[in-house]
Amino acid sequence: MAEAHSAVAFSFAITHEGWDVNFDREVLHLVWASGVRSWKKRLARFKNNLKNGVFPAPVHSLWATVAVMAGCHFSGLNVPYAKELLQLMPEQTVKYQLATCAGISLACWLGITYSMRYTLKLLFMYKGWMYEERGKGSRISLATKLWLLAVKTLSGPSKPMLYSFQGSLPRLPLPSVRDTMRRYLLSVKPLLNDTQYERMERLAKEFQNGIGIKLQRYLILKSWWSTNYVSDWWEEYVYLRGRSPLVVNSNFYGIDAILIHPSKIQAARAATAIHTILQFRRLIERQELEPILLQGLVPLCSWQYERVFNTTRVPGIEADKIVHYSDSKHIVVYNKGRYFKVPIYYRHRLLKPCEIEMQMEQILNDTSPPVEGEEKMAALTGGERALWASARLEFFFKGTNRQSLDAIEKAAFVVSLDDEPFEFDENVPHKLDKFGRSVLHGKGYDRWFDKSFTLCVGSNGRIGFNAEHSWADAAVMSHLWEFSVFDEAAGEWADAPVMGHMWEHVISNDCRYGPDGHTQGNPEFKPPSPIRLQWKFPPSCIVAIEKSNQVVQSLINDVDLRIFMHSAYGKGFMKTCRVSPDAYIQLALQLAYYRDAGKFSLTYEASMTRLFREGRTETVRPVTVESAAFVKAMCDKTTTLDERVELLRKASKRHQLNYQDAMCGMGIDRHLFCLYVVSKYLEVDSPFLKEVLSEPWRLSTSQTPHGQTSKLDLRRFPKCISAGGGFGPVADDGYGVSYIIAGEDLLFFHISSKKTCPDTVSWVISFWTMRRTVFLEQEIKKRKYS
Repeated sequence: MAEAHSAVAFSFAITHEGWDVNFDREVLHLVWASGVRSWKKRLARFKNNLKNGVFPAPVHSLWATVAVMAGCHFSGLNVPYAKELLQLMPEQTVKYQLATCAGISLACWLGITYSMRYTLKLLFMYKGWMYEERGKGSRISLATKLWLLAVKTLSGPSKPMLYSFQGSLPRLPLPSVRDTMRRYLLSVKPLLNDTQYERMERLAKEFQNGIGIKLQRYLILKSWWSTNYVSDWWEEYVYLRGRSPLVVNSNFYGIDAILIHPSKIQAARAATAIHTILQFRRLIERQELEPILLQGLVPLCSWQYERVFNTTRVPGIEADKIVHYSDSKHIVVYNKGRYFKVPIYYRHRLLKPCEIEMQMEQILNDTSPPVEGEEKMAALTGGERALWASARLEFFFKGTNRQSLDAIEKAAFVVSLDDEPFEFDENVPHKLDKFGRSVLHGKGYDRWFDKSFTLCVGSNGRIGFNAEHSWADAAVMSHLWEFSVFDEAAGEWADAPVMGHMWEHVISNDCRYGPDGHTQGNPEFKPPSPIRLQWKFPPSCIVAIEKSNQVVQSLINDVDLRIFMHSAYGKGFMKTCRVSPDAYIQLALQLAYYRDAGKFSLTYEASMTRLFREGRTETVRPVTVESAAFVKAMCDKTTTLDERVELLRKASKRHQLNYQDAMCGMGIDRHLFCLYVVSKYLEVDSPFLKEVLSEPWRLSTSQTPHGQTSKLDLRRFPKCISAGGGFGPVADDGYGVSYIIAGEDLLFFHISSKKTCPDTVSWVISFWTMRRTVFLEQEIKKRKYS
């Protein structure tokens, strides 16, 4: 009825009595308000783009420059080029003199500003600081000290906006083929026997001295021409051209801060989470979100934040595409097989949590049944991409289905109000496993897998998210999730005596709960009611939905996911040993995998390249000559404790160096990937690249970043942490391992594999990882190594 009412909001007719105009004042007012909001956003974007375009100089410094220049001119001081320009003026009046001074000031100001900007860009190209030890007792080189001083001086006193540093970030450097071949051969040495290694060495040299020269020339040209020589091809060929289902294979998940449970009321928790997430969107739109600065000084690229909201992946027959909408004033909620369009703005403002809770309660209390095919429709987004693309063109191209699909795809994000609880009990581990599986895939049809992310809310008030991977990497979603979890968790302890001014500011936005578990605050008006989306599915569409659902069900039934909490110790102990926590965990995983499989396998660890503009990820290869030596020593009873600890230190340093190289643009796999893409364009066959790119990653690992929000203070709120998230296995006979270093004494591991593979069992690798981390601690403590 709402759609029909809107359709006749304005009508014009000519009759024998004259012409007649009918209009609905309320609807026209909504149209006017929408236009005003749109223009306000455009003006705000223009203002922000102007500030970012001249950063690090503040805009108001231009007026100071004009004032100084004009003062010098009228006081009789010689201003460069002023006399020459005044001679070109028709008059020598004060007005023309001021205009001349303003023009000279603008030219000088722009020259100084862009000199600072490009100097800052050159400074950010320096990466020597990453390779120097940090902490107490470490010495900083003179070059790094001078670099720190220069960066601090040029960054200026003005507070940077989200995209302020984008123009100052350097391009991703292109390694030489020789360096990449050297690093690659070193990485596969512990994986191959002597005969295999000699063969691979021969193939690498043939490639380096042959077709590799030609392919590298094209990449050099691309690195000069494009902002980032990897990112666009990586997005297109790794993600968008992939035809396999998104569920399990691509999408990833994140779960709640499980050590706290602020509200057990589903509608209240959903409302608070929605409101907090929308506040994060507002910070992005206004560019008020603080850019992440390593060491408080070096910025990370922020371009991925643009597509967090109002974004969807649209299926295609041969390739998908990412569609981002500039604005959205609604979300879409799925509950018990029905879809609802929920307005989030009313009377020129964002709805408050208590008002959103009323909307959620309306949906939960709605008893209308889903139409045939509606309940499992989202299985299309999780199944084969070509089938979904065909069904979308045939059944969702026009009419009612088109309007309803538009509402989903143009929504800020999707919310799923589940009818099952998300549970956690430290003494019942399988409950956390079930929690993870719920947000990884749910029932297979209650997550809109194409959307940038789906907020999942359990019937007991716990939350999680399921995110599509092509638009951004997990670190961006982790930032959003950390912001959301912290904002709620801070509200739970609002009355704690340790709350300072900052915490009072954080919780002053009615994001807390009352004693009854409902959101605090009083609604100022009755919020707009959710609108039930309408669908009409012919029998052939229902067949397509069921076909996709069968594919999805076979995938999710094959997933073996285990999550376990390691509370014996955390990064606090690792740091006392002067060992990188990430390297420590990677070595424990290598040791666990070797004990499980009896061999080493190609291992993937994700590292970011966001120190460069439009950077995404690079691969760190944790299996090294040093790590293999350490693992074998740990399995050899004849090796002494001192030898094991020494090998641990060497392996840790090698891993840390490889990680630093990857972050600094000197990785292996992205360069090889781009060389392979060029070879395909040129229709040139390379035995070396073909073999390298076909190697399976049987152990795929990733660390969930933590502590990206500057507001998060774990010393005051030790339970205010997320348990991280995970992903499905990359290889059919491999493991997917995600871990989060949640605190000084807490780690979470998310381990996935496929049940149909007889060689992989997630609980086995979980058991060995737990045993190995504890065993490593015991070994180090015996040695008293620090």
